Formats: sequence, structure tokens, C-alpha cells
Amino acid sequence: MTEAPALRLAEIAATPGRLRERAQALLHELRRHVPFDASWMAVADPMGGFSSLASSSLEQSTVQYLSGPEHAADIEMTGAYRDPLPLSPSDLPYSVEELPTWAECLTPAGYHEALSTALFVPGQRQVGFLALLFTNTQPPPEAIRRRLAQLAPILARGIDPMQSLLTAARVVRGAAAGVVLCRNGGAAALPGLGDDALLAAGSPLLHAAREAIRSGQVYTSHLWPRGGRHAPDGHVRVTVLTGTDDVSGVLSGIVVLSPAGDLRGLTPRELEVLGLLVEGYANQAIAQALVVAPRTVAAHLEHILVKLGAASRTLAAVRAERAGLYVPAMTGAGGLR
Repeated sequence: MTEAPALRLAEIAATPGRLRERAQALLHELRRHVPFDASWMAVADPMGGFSSLASSSLEQSTVQYLSGPEHAADIEMTGAYRDPLPLSPSDLPYSVEELPTWAECLTPAGYHEALSTALFVPGQRQVGFLALLFTNTQPPPEAIRRRLAQLAPILARGIDPMQSLLTAARVVRGAAAGVVLCRNGGAAALPGLGDDALLAAGSPLLHAAREAIRSGQVYTSHLWPRGGRHAPDGHVRVTVLTGTDDVSGVLSGIVVLSPAGDLRGLTPRELEVLGLLVEGYANQAIAQALVVAPRTVAAHLEHILVKLGAASRTLAAVRAERAGLYVPAMTGAGGLR
């Protein structure tokens, strides 16, 4: 194989924009170097399974079948989902007609051979799956297999839905732990970052992050108490980044934990008050939410104004939000367990 196919595919893989459009362009270019009659490309859900991403020369009914549970079961049964080397039906120890995908879909549609391969990025993280279909009854030549195996890593980079989010995560100073939030409600580890109990499935922190994304916020940064609402173990900084158009169909965003930084002498209670202030709560409402007397809230606000160098509660709220010096209102109001 000359370098030209790899270079052109690499250029397409690095093109910014929508994931589906990039995947379609990759299939179009791939066809010039690995001849096939039809193709189907899917992106791997971090929580398991595949979602159809792009296809060529396939009827819509075929695409729907390949996107369904029968095909997913066949991918798992043949082991194709974990094999980075192209797999052909001729490699199987049994007739492909025993697989529903072939018996019910591909053979009736006129396809008799295929090359399928799982798509992995460095670190053996699976990002997708590719199936090239052929009307010829003869197995694809070995040269075609080798070429596809050489180009598959480039295709994988091009459809990696985490790539843009990982780039964004790297700008968070001191990032220590993180997760990616999936559209189906799950959360998966963010490659390259550690785990943290605060990021466990169903945690109040992740609930708050999803609420921020749902409200349309592209970027938020705030604090979160460790060890309970009174922060006996201090605070951690939480950064929430919403998925771009490039990945929004698969991933909704990421949550990254990093050191809290300078808290300007603000106490855990004052950070709670600031969270409610940022949400527009009046003093009486803050008192009710925190189950304290209104005069206690007034005293907290006096201290906050001094520490933030603000002349008014409105300016204090603006400065706190910009600097991420607050604990979200839902946490201060009892959302934290």
C-alpha cells in the first residue's frame, strides 16, 4: 500500500465537524482503496453496544437491521466485536446462514461475503465497528484484508466520539478524575483520568452535571464538598463540558474533578449561600433552604461581600459564578446525600 490512502484518510479523520459527516466521508474515501459493494459503520457506546453512524449502498431496511439487536448478538457471538483483524464469513467454523443477520438480511439482499473489523484507538479502547459487504461469493483477497487492517486505526481515530472531549478535558488544570456522560443516562470512565467515589453512577454530583447540560450550559465550573455537605474533607472543583455537535448524538458531555484552588477564605456554609445566590434566591428563600434564621443569612452575606470585594449581593453572585466559587444550589438545598 502506498502512503497516499493513509494520508488522505488521516486528513479526513482529523477534519473538525459532525461525526456522522466525517464517518460518511471516510467510507467514501475507503472505497477507493478497499473495493466493496456496500458498507456499514457504527460507533461503540461506552456503556456497550453500537449505534449506526454511516453506510453506503445499503437499503434503509438493511441499515435498520444492522442497527438492531439481532446483528448486535451476531457480532458478539462471532467475537468480531473484539477482533482488530478483519473477519470474513469464510473464517467461521460454521455456515453464516446459522446467523440471523445473514439468513434474514444480508443473503436475501444479495450479499454473500464480508470483511468486518472492530475499530480500536491506542490503549485498546474500542470506538466502533465496520462491515464491508460483497456480492461476490468468493472470500475477499488477502491483499484487501491486509489493506483494511492497515487503514482501520485511521478510521477509528476519525470516529472516536471522545476525541474532542478529551482535548477539552486536558485544558482543566490539575485534572485528576473524570467521566463521560452518555446519552442513554450512563457514565463511563474518561481515558487517562482516575476514578473518584464522587463520580459513582447515580451520584448527586453527576445529577447536577446532567442538569447543567440539560439547561444548555456549555461550560460550568463549581465546587463540591467531600465527606458530606459541611465538607469535612474539603472541596473539589467540578468542571462540566457539554458535548459539541461532533459528539452530541452519542455523548452528552464530560465531568472532570480537579483541586479546588483558592477559596478566598470562604467557608463551606458561605459557599452554599453563594450557590443559592447564583440561582437568584432572596434572603428569605436562602434561609428556608438552609434551615437557618434570616439574620444568619444576612451575616453570611456580609462576610461574603468582604471576601469577594463586592459592593452588592448581585456583584458577589456574578464574581462567584465566574470564578466557580460556589456549591450548586441543589446540593446546598439538600440534594447531597
